[in-house]
Amino acid sequence: MTVLAQPVSIPNGPLTPVWKKPIAWRTALLLVLIVWLYAPILLRLSFQWRSDPNFSHGFFVPLFSLFVVWQDRRRLAAIRRTPSNWGLPLILISLCTLVLGVLGAELFLSRFSLLLLTTGLVIFFLGWEFFRALLFPLVFLILMIPIPNILFNQITFPLQILASKLAAWFLPLLGVPVLREGNIINLPAMPLEVADACSGIRSLMTLTTLTIMYGYLLEKRVLVRVLLAIAALPIAVIANGFRIVGTGLLVQYWDPDKAQGFFHEFSGWLIFVVSLFLLFFLHRLLMAVFPSREASA
Repeated sequence: MTVLAQPVSIPNGPLTPVWKKPIAWRTALLLVLIVWLYAPILLRLSFQWRSDPNFSHGFFVPLFSLFVVWQDRRRLAAIRRTPSNWGLPLILISLCTLVLGVLGAELFLSRFSLLLLTTGLVIFFLGWEFFRALLFPLVFLILMIPIPNILFNQITFPLQILASKLAAWFLPLLGVPVLREGNIINLPAMPLEVADACSGIRSLMTLTTLTIMYGYLLEKRVLVRVLLAIAALPIAVIANGFRIVGTGLLVQYWDPDKAQGFFHEFSGWLIFVVSLFLLFFLHRLLMAVFPSREASA
């Protein structure tokens, strides 16, 4: 038997460590530059997450996006990297947005510019196919940025009116006569104001974030995920309306001070838990209406 020998090329020298490769230094330099540009913005953003209950869910958003990327690490590793120069205009736009946000004291623009910069870097260094694979975690990061005050006020007031209308419609069914004037519900015992904190905007934003996370983890069909995300709005409004109804009943039949004290704070957590149960029930209902192929089989 003849054994054929095949030449094998042997490296001339030892392998170069990762930290000595030019691409590693360039990447490290780029990360240092990004941290230098956005450190004050991110510190102020994290402070707002801690101090403003309306946006306390912001801590979970980047963590969940990183989890999604880590979960898809094998699929991402198999994607061929094809850098595209189309990412460079997006990088320039993000830097201009950063300058406008800083000079104009507009926090939303300066924070949103970081998402534009990340998207541009992905396209510029990794390519469009990689960008499509990272589209969901990149878009999900928008939820970590508090919305501008102008838009926040435009959303809050209609929610106040909607919650007060729901409570004013339901309370008479329970024997409590009411007279509604805008977001003021006049009860026989005392007037009850549906303030900004009682509008439901806090539970709406947190519930929307958790609904998207829930749908991504426990549902594979895009249609059902979209329906769950849309349902977060009516669920939050209905749950908040019943919270106001409960407060009105306690004001009328028990003690106004206790109704606006401990119960008001505790009912916020209770209603949020009820909203999660409603979300779970809706998911089960959608699974029955739109059975998956595996369930049908």
